[in-house]
Order: sequence, then C-alpha cells, then structure tokens
Amino acid sequence: MQRPLLLFVAMMLGVALQAQYLAENRATSKPADAYAQGEQAYRRGDHEEAVRLFTEAIKADPGHLNAFLHRAFCLNILKRYEEAITDLTVVIGREPAHALAYTTRGSSYLKAGRPDLALADLEKVTSLEPRNEEAWNNIGWAHKSTGDMAAACKAWRTSQRMGNGEAKIILNNNRCK
Repeated sequence: MQRPLLLFVAMMLGVALQAQYLAENRATSKPADAYAQGEQAYRRGDHEEAVRLFTEAIKADPGHLNAFLHRAFCLNILKRYEEAITDLTVVIGREPAHALAYTTRGSSYLKAGRPDLALADLEKVTSLEPRNEEAWNNIGWAHKSTGDMAAACKAWRTSQRMGNGEAKIILNNNRCK
C-alpha cells in the first residue's frame, strides 16, 4: 500500500522538479528555442517580449540572421527605427543579396526621415527583384518625401502595373496624372 503512494509522490516530485528546471533555464535555452518563443511573442503582438527573445537567440548564436531580421521587424513596429536599421545592416553585411532585409531597411530609413538612404536600399531591391511591388511603392513615398512628385508618381504607376491595388488609391490621393 505504501509503495504505490511512494511511487506517486516520487513521480509528482519529478514533474515539479522538471517544471522548476525549465522555468529556471528558460533564459539560457538554445538559440532555436529563444527564436521560436520570439516568433510566438511576435504573432501574439508582444513585440517587446519578442525583441527580448530574439536578442537572447542572437547572444547565443550571433550568426542567427533570422533572429536579427525578426528583431528588426519588431523594432520597426515599436518605432525604434535606428535599432532596426542596425540589425538589418548586419543581415545585409552577411547576405548582400537579401532583398527582404533591403526592403525593410529602406522602409526603416524612410520612417526615420532619411529618404536618400531609403531610395538607395529600395533601388537595390528592384535590381534584385524587379517586380517587387512593395519596393516600388516605397520608392514612391521616398521620392515624395524629397519633394520629387514626378518620380513618386512614376514609381507608384510602376507598382500599379505590377498589380498593387493600393497604388491606384495612392496615385489618386497624390493627384498623379
């Protein structure tokens, strides 16, 4: 009679110790675990927590480019554009043909009020992916912010020809002929 009770208590103690171990070692988990948890935090809209987890993944594995990229996505949402630009620069430095990193950094530069650098990145995207609607759309916004409405309208028309339904509205709202 005592033996089954002892086994049950030992089993429950083992479960409790395992839960405690997992809780204590969450901060020192493998980069893949921190990255996966960061993705979950991102999906549920907890961008501060996602930044923390992606940072943990990067500390454990400084070569984890997706952690840099996804941390930059979160930093953009949090309007921490300069930090996002730094992360994206790391990605581009290691993968010079990473179109998404250029697109996102161009968008970050634009939001940070640096349209000249945004244009350079976005034009790089169009050389890598000539049919990238988002890049053409953002090229339009970058030109508009520099005051070059003719170039902005031309970029938005290019985006529209590629099928970007939003471009028609932008063209109308900006009185592009």
